[in-house]
Amino acid sequence: MVLEDISTYVDDHADEYIGWLQTLLRQPSVAAQNLGMVEAAGIVQRQLEHIGASPRLIDTRGGQPVVFGEVSAGADVSDPRTLSFYNHYDVQPAEPYDLWDSDPWAAEIRDGHIWARGVSDNKGNIVARIAAIHAWQQVRGELPLNLRFIIEGEEEIGSPNLANFTADHPDLCAADACIWEFGGRALSGQPQIHLGLKGMCYVELHAHGANSDLHSSLATTIPNAAWRLVWALNSLKGPDERVRIPGFYDKVLEPTAEEQAALERLPDDDAAGLELYGIDRYLLNLRGMEKKIRDSYQPTLTIAGFESGYTGTGTKTVMPGAAMAKVDMRLCASQDPHEIFELFKAHLLMQGFGDIEVRLLSALMPARTPLTAPIVEVVSTAYRDLYGEEPMIYPTSAGSGPWYQLCEQFGVDGCTAGVGNGRSNAHAPNENIAVDDFILGIKHIALIMERFAASTAVSQ
Repeated sequence: MVLEDISTYVDDHADEYIGWLQTLLRQPSVAAQNLGMVEAAGIVQRQLEHIGASPRLIDTRGGQPVVFGEVSAGADVSDPRTLSFYNHYDVQPAEPYDLWDSDPWAAEIRDGHIWARGVSDNKGNIVARIAAIHAWQQVRGELPLNLRFIIEGEEEIGSPNLANFTADHPDLCAADACIWEFGGRALSGQPQIHLGLKGMCYVELHAHGANSDLHSSLATTIPNAAWRLVWALNSLKGPDERVRIPGFYDKVLEPTAEEQAALERLPDDDAAGLELYGIDRYLLNLRGMEKKIRDSYQPTLTIAGFESGYTGTGTKTVMPGAAMAKVDMRLCASQDPHEIFELFKAHLLMQGFGDIEVRLLSALMPARTPLTAPIVEVVSTAYRDLYGEEPMIYPTSAGSGPWYQLCEQFGVDGCTAGVGNGRSNAHAPNENIAVDDFILGIKHIALIMERFAASTAVSQ
């Protein structure tokens, strides 16, 4: 058995670690609503105290604090490596509550799963990492490497103040590698690894007509803000899914031969995805390699929300005086979100929509870690030996996050490893993880620690 002594301890203390997780899950922490954030940060801080991490709350110049903690290697370890863990204690809103099968803040266990908002994204991974260190300390004593925790409170709203933390405390971001906040199993059940994230340019658009909503009979002569915004949105992308903003694709890079080979090694889960999402085909009828390349190496432009006029029960013949839409653009390597924002505004102006107010809500740079980075081999072999399966390695993820801020700009290689699964429903009702995956994830982190520490000798 891999790490037999630590694995046995984890199994014997599984209920204790599950209890730690339930405590954190039962505390709402929705950054978008400023709900329970102070309390959640305090719980994370206390849990880090279990492992002697000397946690502290670090100000982000007005945003939610970063919970930072570190545990040093034993005194007898020569030139120890440093591994950092990036996580976030904020979660998505739980609404709509009526679509949950149980209270999203109850952390109920049924059918071998823990059901709660944030259990997969990202509290399960926070506690699994703390538990792995705790188990190591109880069984083997001092650590073979230095460990750092950077746990922010604003990831779900685009990490708007994390750049302040990294600018003020670059020394705390230094590491030989970073285990990123998410990870786990694919739809097939096979473990998976991601080595990067797309960037993000998130904007909010406002259209204005009359100074208030009016009787819809006046639609003969009074501008309708909703129509104005719909026409502006329609100019952004066509039915061919091609974004129509001039210059939008100029810096998009095709996958290298090595990256394409990595995609080719991934299994085909197209059919499973169609079943999961309840659709009969993907956009543009994409399947196989074409779909894999588009998922990883093409940017997106998505209407994330639209609000205007009357949307309640029954009828109300009203003409909207204002309309608002939220649009997110996930960006590929080399695309700069601030440049894309300028192109976005220029496009609207050129199309005659200079009256539309555009606000930049979030800007994240895309980033990737090389397939050949040492941490990739450590995490993948740990998956192989512990899970008994070869992991799927994705050169990047279709999602977004502050990988650039915490990893690439400091020359730190990043890699995902976690306790989620392809049906965890992150950001959706009935978010869940399997209890067995949580326990296995604890052991996986312990094995990564052991092997990454030992790789120092190999590299020298």
